[in-house]
Amino acid sequence: MLTNDKRITILCGHYGTGKTNVAVNLALAMAKTGENVTVADLDIVNPYFRTLDSATAFDEAGIRLICSRFANTNVDMPSLPPDLYAITDDKTRRVVIDVGGDDSGAMVLGRLAPAILAEGSYEMYLVVNRYRPLTPDVPSTIEVMGEIEVASRLRFTGIVNNSNLGAETTAADVLASVDYAAKLAKAAGLPLVATTVEQSIYSDLEGQIPDLFPLTLQNNKPF
Repeated sequence: MLTNDKRITILCGHYGTGKTNVAVNLALAMAKTGENVTVADLDIVNPYFRTLDSATAFDEAGIRLICSRFANTNVDMPSLPPDLYAITDDKTRRVVIDVGGDDSGAMVLGRLAPAILAEGSYEMYLVVNRYRPLTPDVPSTIEVMGEIEVASRLRFTGIVNNSNLGAETTAADVLASVDYAAKLAKAAGLPLVATTVEQSIYSDLEGQIPDLFPLTLQNNKPF
């Protein structure tokens, strides 16, 4: 299951896999159970498709957001969140970390790796999208996975199948991705913890795919 009992949940993956929407929905699901939740956006370069787009929803749910001060601006400059180390220092809060889609985001995560490993309460999920051009098959996805592990100094603990074609995604598209995700999980030696699906087609797939996790899209943006 995408929800878990570890204090820190880390979501990584290549550009365009939809990590941010998964992070937003997971954090909101945690908050609904009464958890004190923090979302940390470690995409320090790309100012678009940010968790900051969900700031209003976070405020309403009591979720704290940690992100670059240049988030949602046209300033394309690497910038670390000023309260980065609150992720590991404040152990009273559950944390969902949205890692940038390249080595720079994973390297920021690497700064926190010693404290995360010392605490020993984390899951790190590889978010995959079969329909993205750079991760269309198992070998290419395994390569991306290895690059992220080296940069972050952390090992993955599970796979999240977020395969989609944006607003055009059908139930058949999601079903067609399940075999890819299962083969990837087997090759990586990791559990397939969830398959995500946009809320409007969730009922079409409920009962057909295990550990199905519904998504409400962030400001109607692509997955």
